[in-house]
Amino acid sequence: MKSYSLRVDGARTVAELNEVAMPLPGPGQLLLRVRAAGLNRGEFIPGGLAKPGAAKPAGLEAAGEVAALGAGVSGLTVGARVMGRCAAALSEYALMDAREAIPIPAALSFEDAAAVPLVFMVVHDMLVLQGRMKAGEWLLITGVSSGIGVASLQAAKLMGIQVIGTSGSAAKLGRLRAMGLDLGLATRGADFAAAVREATGGRGADLAVNAVGGSHFAECVRALAFEGRLATVGYVDNCLTAEIDIHALHLQRLTLFGVSNKLRSAEHRAAGVAPFVADWLPAIADGRIRPLVDRVFPFADLVAAQTHMEANQHLGKIVLAMTH
Repeated sequence: MKSYSLRVDGARTVAELNEVAMPLPGPGQLLLRVRAAGLNRGEFIPGGLAKPGAAKPAGLEAAGEVAALGAGVSGLTVGARVMGRCAAALSEYALMDAREAIPIPAALSFEDAAAVPLVFMVVHDMLVLQGRMKAGEWLLITGVSSGIGVASLQAAKLMGIQVIGTSGSAAKLGRLRAMGLDLGLATRGADFAAAVREATGGRGADLAVNAVGGSHFAECVRALAFEGRLATVGYVDNCLTAEIDIHALHLQRLTLFGVSNKLRSAEHRAAGVAPFVADWLPAIADGRIRPLVDRVFPFADLVAAQTHMEANQHLGKIVLAMTH
């Protein structure tokens, strides 16, 4: 079968299409016939998830049909439409922990479903499980036009939260206002804290989602309210260090946390699936949350999809669709 791998070549991550053996599901696993897979920027950033060394299988989330079940798997049938996080998702077939498999609502295409698992489960972790957000609070999202940013906006509006977002594109902010963005700040710089405080009546943001990286970390801290929380979820700026204002951390009783799947155990990741399904899958099924897919590329065109992503012109998620 065909499967993509990624390797770091200097300052760039290079995708390669390979012919590999069909995987076999082990105990607790299912074999997924991949119909579509989502792209995630962090996987392509050298020094981030992409490390120098041997090429690694590409892809972190997919949607498709159950092709086979491993020993001990119950509650699933061959042919069922499922979506979920899985390794080597940019392949014709991929193995998935059966605990990660989420039924695809009837109204969702495979392409839309492929834009759900990783990004919306990260956002659920960020806003609900760790961020403890409540209706009426203020959310700040740096890089609001990213996949994480758009999903955070959609989920926050469902929760009754007011949202401020930054983007270097005024056109993208205009489109996001139609999706409920309360205030769009057209900037790529770390210069937004004063505007956030003004918009919130001097209070600041209850939660800031930093999807940009170290260059925005200190400004996010400055934008926080008393007992505010700062979630670090990405570093598209490739800046992995930042200064911490210890005085503000102490005086304002701030909480700083990271959101990542990288080092979590399979059990830890699986534990978040049921709360996500209970809280948000009904809203995805009835259209209150609709994954925003910027563009769908054929499976053979991963290089073109990567180029489109790195040009920063997209709004929402980029998806690869299989032709088999």
